[in-house]
Parts: sequence; C-alpha cells; structure tokens
Amino acid sequence: GLHAKVIVNPVAGAYSTRRKWSRISKLLKYVGLSFDYEYTEGVGHAVELARVAASDGYRYIVAVGGDGTVNEVANGILHSTSPTETSLGVVSTGTGSDFARSVGIPRDYTSACSFLVSSRRRLIDVGVVEFKSKGQTLQRFFVNVAGVGFDATVVEATEKLPKYFGGTIPYLGGLFRSLFSYRNKLVTLSVGGRVEAKRVLNVVVANGSYVGGGMHIAPKAELGDNLLDVVVIGDVGKFELLKALPTVYKGTHINHPKVRMEQAT
Repeated sequence: GLHAKVIVNPVAGAYSTRRKWSRISKLLKYVGLSFDYEYTEGVGHAVELARVAASDGYRYIVAVGGDGTVNEVANGILHSTSPTETSLGVVSTGTGSDFARSVGIPRDYTSACSFLVSSRRRLIDVGVVEFKSKGQTLQRFFVNVAGVGFDATVVEATEKLPKYFGGTIPYLGGLFRSLFSYRNKLVTLSVGGRVEAKRVLNVVVANGSYVGGGMHIAPKAELGDNLLDVVVIGDVGKFELLKALPTVYKGTHINHPKVRMEQAT
C-alpha cells in the first residue's frame, strides 16, 4: 500500500485530539497503514505541511482533526506540484465534522481508521474562492462549503468561543452572539449568467451538504456532480430566522419563500 503522511491537529475537537492521537496511531498501525506523522502548530500550518508532503512525493495525506484541518490539508494538496495524484484521507476528531458527514466517512474515529485502508476512492469537486486581502488577490479552495454574510460572521464568532461541546452547540453559540448585531448585506450575485443585486442574510455555495455541525444546508448537494449548489437566504429578519432555524437541520428550509436554491458550475 501507499506510505501516508498523517497531519494531526492536536487542538481540534476542543483540544481533545492530542489525547486521542495515541489511540488513533495504534489503530492506524493495527489496520496496516504505513505512515509517518506531523503535528500542526497553529492556523495555516496544515496547508504548508500538506503542500510540502504532496510536493515531496507523498501520494496519500491524511487529516486528523476537524473541518478546518481538512480544509487546510486540501488546500495544501491543491497548491502543491502534484494536486491530482494525491489522495486525501480523513479521521474526524473535530466538533462539527460536516465534511465527513457529507462524504460518508464515519464520524467515529475507530471506524474511520479502517476506512483509510479500504480501496474505495472517490473523486470530488473542489470550489475556488478568490478574494482581496491587503491589496493582493488570494485563492482558497474549499471541499465542503463557502459562506458569505451571516454564516461567515457566525463562524468568526464561533472561533472565539471555547469549544467544550461537539456537534452544533458551538455554532449555535456563535449564531446567538451574532444575531442582534448583524445587518443583512447587499450583494451582487452572478449565477448561471444572470446577475442581480439583492439584500441577503446569507449566501452559501455548497459542494457538500452539511454545515454548522449537522445543518442540512444544501440537501441536494453532491460532492462529485460537477456542480455547486448556491443557497441564497434573502432579506430575512432576526425572529423569522430563529423561527426557521429548526428547518435547516431537516433541510426543509429550502421551501421557505425567501430561500432560493440553484445549481451552477
């Protein structure tokens, strides 16, 4: 089999990954994965570790951590000299595990370890975000979802909260923290050749279907269908949002009159 580089984010999952790693590494040896590993030392480090590993000839790179770690490792692979020959493996130890949920990898790390040595490989699409930062145009890839508006504000607020809990609780904490200060944004949307200016609460461009620790934001999204699902949540008020929140977990929010969903390349 392939020799893998395993990139471990010790602080993922409310700092629990460092503790879990001794067990995970034993499991990986037990299932027969040949690997060496490195710890990440801060935000952005996994991008660099993965880029170097893929460029150095590692054809299999495994992310052990949360959605942030998976995103960074994917970015590193895609920014490397051999983006198409390198496979990504995931052992999810984070609080949200939305990518694992979308792709169908067990969120329980014991089962995820045996998944890593199965011969099942899947090609998935990748989204690209271009943005300006300090006068430079930067490119980031995403494998799960990219959000503009309220979602981005919530994620920022969630990052500042202690993550003692798994699942959707930290995200909901960030949501309630952001709710009353957030103002809906005027955006220009260009989807499938149609351009419109519109005031929105949120725009989510989804490759995977889950966000925020289990919210079924884009129920029709498929990781490998060559399409991104654009979910536009229009000018929804605060109380309307709170009332509709439970429907987002079921994926029935797309029936709301102010929510529009379309697919685009």
